[in-house]
Amino acid sequence: MKPIQPAGSCCGKPDTTQQPNLPELSLVRIISVGSVLLALWFLIYSQLKPFASFAAFSLFGLEEGSRIGEAANFFIYDVPKVMMLLVLVVFFIGILRTFFTPERTRRYLAGRRESAGNVMAALLGAVTPFCSCSAVPLFIGFVQSGVPLGVTFSFLISAPMVSEIAVIMLYALLGWEIALLYAVFGITLAIVGGWVIGKFGLEEWTEDWVQEVRSSKQIIVEKKLNRADRIEMGKRAVIEVVGKIWLFVIIGIGIGAFIHGYVPEEFMAGIMGKEAPWWSVLAAVVAGIPMYSSAAGMIPILEALLGKGAALGTVLAFMMSVIALSLPEIIILRKVLKPKLIAVFVGVVGTGIIGVGYLFNWIL
Repeated sequence: MKPIQPAGSCCGKPDTTQQPNLPELSLVRIISVGSVLLALWFLIYSQLKPFASFAAFSLFGLEEGSRIGEAANFFIYDVPKVMMLLVLVVFFIGILRTFFTPERTRRYLAGRRESAGNVMAALLGAVTPFCSCSAVPLFIGFVQSGVPLGVTFSFLISAPMVSEIAVIMLYALLGWEIALLYAVFGITLAIVGGWVIGKFGLEEWTEDWVQEVRSSKQIIVEKKLNRADRIEMGKRAVIEVVGKIWLFVIIGIGIGAFIHGYVPEEFMAGIMGKEAPWWSVLAAVVAGIPMYSSAAGMIPILEALLGKGAALGTVLAFMMSVIALSLPEIIILRKVLKPKLIAVFVGVVGTGIIGVGYLFNWIL
């Protein structure tokens, strides 16, 4: 069969297989320039907090300790802080993603046994560049390669939920404990959720046309990239990814600033704290499904809710719901899955997220 080129970029994830080769860069030059830029980045980052205080309380004349003053200080500090973290993380993740193409991922998963495949699929989903809108071409590719349905779902659960960008930003903003818990429970949920769905034997609940593509194998041509190509792809990732989600990030920071400055701690603790009603975790998950936001956009909201006394499990359950069970993802999955299988997917993942929320609230 005639070789074909893979599809273009998706969700701000640049296509790493179709770019022309650039002249190679020396390793010494990369390290020298990179060190200078990193030092400049850290210098600017270290001055953001005093600058935010100066801007809010001196430049704008807001009263320190007032609601509007604290909200403004939060917003002025978090916008450049989150955007600088986002640019740095997306650049390096963009380079890392050049090593994970769709075809290579399919080869890793094809032929794996169910249990081992679930683990590998969840781990690959956590570090590869695929998001909700990649579901259709990836699902077809997995089916073509003979990847079991449950293994496929482990990947589809992990890919949007365990965002490497979110993990690194959680570490930078809230500490390694929360970042580690988020990553471990997200990957565990993907493994268990995919395994459970696989045990149901629901292959016939995929759309008929998806089954028909098993007979049409495709050969993907992958282009070898040098160091200059990979750095260029990191730059493209920053332009495309940050260009697509910056508004979500600012909206998220705005919501976080409002919560930080205006929502009383007693109110937040009453509806999302450890002493909140037993159904608070369930309500948080249900409330998150109709929403859509990037993981980066959810981090400032998470930070503000925790600062107001919300329970970690409830807040993480809300965040996971927004990211892994968003309405746009469900609409996209409808192209390849019949409604009954979508209901099973939502039910299994939703139950897992609720369980994670209650478990976090119980152990922390």
